[in-house]
Amino acid sequence: MRTRAIQAAAVAAAVLFAVAGCGDREETGGPVASGDCRGQQTTGLTDTGMKLGGVFPLSGPASAYAELPKGMRAYFDYVNAEQGGIDGRRVEYLLRDDGYQPPKTVEETRRLVEQDQVFAVLSTLGTPTSAAVWDYLNQREVPQIFVAGGATQWGVGDAHPWTIGWQPSYRAEGQVFARYVREQKPGATVAVLYQNDDFGKDLLASFTEATAGSGVRVIAEQSYEVTDPTVDPQLRNLAGSKADVLLNFATPKFAAQTLAADARNPEWNPLHILTQVSSTMSVLAPVGFPQVQNVVTSVFVKDPADPQWADDPGMKLYRDKVARYQPGADPADGYTLVGWAMAQSFHKTFDAASCKTREGLRDAMRSLDDVAIDLLLPGITLRTGEGDGFPMEAMRIQRFEGDRWVLAGELVDTAGR
Repeated sequence: MRTRAIQAAAVAAAVLFAVAGCGDREETGGPVASGDCRGQQTTGLTDTGMKLGGVFPLSGPASAYAELPKGMRAYFDYVNAEQGGIDGRRVEYLLRDDGYQPPKTVEETRRLVEQDQVFAVLSTLGTPTSAAVWDYLNQREVPQIFVAGGATQWGVGDAHPWTIGWQPSYRAEGQVFARYVREQKPGATVAVLYQNDDFGKDLLASFTEATAGSGVRVIAEQSYEVTDPTVDPQLRNLAGSKADVLLNFATPKFAAQTLAADARNPEWNPLHILTQVSSTMSVLAPVGFPQVQNVVTSVFVKDPADPQWADDPGMKLYRDKVARYQPGADPADGYTLVGWAMAQSFHKTFDAASCKTREGLRDAMRSLDDVAIDLLLPGITLRTGEGDGFPMEAMRIQRFEGDRWVLAGELVDTAGR
């Protein structure tokens, strides 16, 4: 996610690394790898412990995402208490706050790697923040596993083998929205609000490419900066277009403002499509459920508010253990659920590693073989391989009805598109 202000900060972060230097990798604090794994890095591991780190915006304009690491901690507390940890190692999860500012991401990541000696970084949130440290982490050969964000760059190329995303990419999400609009509103005109960074631009470019030649046309675009206080001026401009569809490609604070502005305008009633990163109850509830009826989004995880999952074993386990081990977290919040699912994804990836080393984790996250995660929608598994760095590429459409999301349509797999 790159605004002009944050882009400048990210450049400053890169300069900081260049001046400070990355230094030699450190290989202290862990057991000696044996056999075919001999000589590989075990920093952050002992025979009985594993040290992980995460960097999230616990404060600042993206602080709504602070619920996500609560789900991670709930999962690790649960496996520590009831399963003896991961592979017999109790997990210590060190959480750092970057305020969604790349220079702070640099500072906190260096602290995790060089002072705390973590085994891996699980995870960093946001495109400019994650990009500010991925060169450093790859040079130090520290896994940056399951970046919390759908930027296409996390899954393409081979220059950063120690970094991988988790959720479906924004490009995939844009394709799913394009297919839905083509089917539901052939020949529609479209207005777009997007964050002026790789997050918003990925979504917009993908949607535009996937609707080319279909009769669906983008007739109005407005961008915003993450430092802006409000997007009301942009919404007034978009409303003037009288477009049939409004694409709300914004992070939580601005997505809520957009939903509210749309609801206040009786002269414009577009089909409102909301990016999945802002589709949680913590975004919708303050706007008011009556104001967000029939809003559409994409989804790849089970919704804790959906009664069809009430007796689902994975959902029941999640709700019970979050309440027990992280009573301050809200199990109904989608970010909490995503955090739990990401932590379980790490658990299964580490279990699959033939070498319990940094190199083994790197190889395992690049060769996921239809790994099932309890809280993903049926039909979605983690799968990567040579030339494919996207663990998930399938989603469904859902529509808000009453007080919850309702699944609509079939699973859309964008792999190979």
